[in-house]
Amino acid sequence: MEELIDLQRYPLDHIGSEEWSDLVHNCQMQLAEHGLFNLPGFLVSGVVQSAADELKTALDENAFIHAREHNIYFKRSLEDLNPDHPALTRFKTVNRTICADQMADTTILKLYEWPEFAAFLAAVMNKNALYTMADPLARVNVMAYREGEALNWHFDRSEFTTTLLLQSPQAGGVFEYAQNLRSDDQPNYEGVAKLLGGHHPTTLMPLQAGTLNVFQGKNTAHRVTPIEGNKDRVIAVFSYFEEPGVVFSDEERIGFYGRAA
Repeated sequence: MEELIDLQRYPLDHIGSEEWSDLVHNCQMQLAEHGLFNLPGFLVSGVVQSAADELKTALDENAFIHAREHNIYFKRSLEDLNPDHPALTRFKTVNRTICADQMADTTILKLYEWPEFAAFLAAVMNKNALYTMADPLARVNVMAYREGEALNWHFDRSEFTTTLLLQSPQAGGVFEYAQNLRSDDQPNYEGVAKLLGGHHPTTLMPLQAGTLNVFQGKNTAHRVTPIEGNKDRVIAVFSYFEEPGVVFSDEERIGFYGRAA
C-alpha cells in the first residue's frame, strides 16, 4: 500500500509500533474534543486525482441519481412534534452514487479491503475489531456532487462515518456541522429549529482532496454546502461493522441505489 498511502506520515502498516500507537492516540484525542479527526494527505501525492479518474466513467454514465426531499431526521414524522414544527423543515439532497460492484480493481476498493485499514479504525474507535460489509453494493459508495447539488442537514444513523475526499470543487462543497446538537436523552428540538433557521452557531471545515475523515455524526447535525463551479465534489464512503456478514435489505438497496443487486 506504500504506493497509495503516505505510510511515512501515517504508519498503518506497523500495527502496535510506537508510531502507530501515537497516531491512534492523537486521533482518539481529536475525536474526544471535536467529534472527528482528519488525516490530510492520506493518499500520496499524485494518487488522489488518479483515484478519482478511475471512477469518472461509472459516475458519468452509470451512477444512480439520488434526489430526495427530507427533514434532518430522514423520517416522515416524529410523535413528539407537530408536522409544521420548524425542526421538521424539509430540504433537498442530490448526488450521483456508484456502488462497490462498479469499482473492481480501483484504488478505493483496494484501500477498503486492506486489513490494516480496518484494524486502525477499530483501534481508534476502541473496538475489538471492525469488518468489511458483505453487501456487494453498500460496502463502498462514491458520491459526486455537481454545481448546485448538496448533501443537506442530517444526523447519521451509524456511530461513525469514514470518508475520503477524492476531488474538491472549485468553490462551495464545505463540510458544516453543529457539534453535539442533541444527545441520546435530549433531542433538543428547539436547537435543531434554530440551526435550520440559520440562528445556531456552526463550524465550517474545508477539506483538501486526499483527506481521510472519520466523523461521529449520530448527534452532531451536519451537511455539505452547495457546489459552485463546474468541478464535481467526489467523495468515497467506507462502511465497517463490528460483526461480519452485514448486508442491506433489498428495500434499503433500492432506496439508496435504485436497484437491489
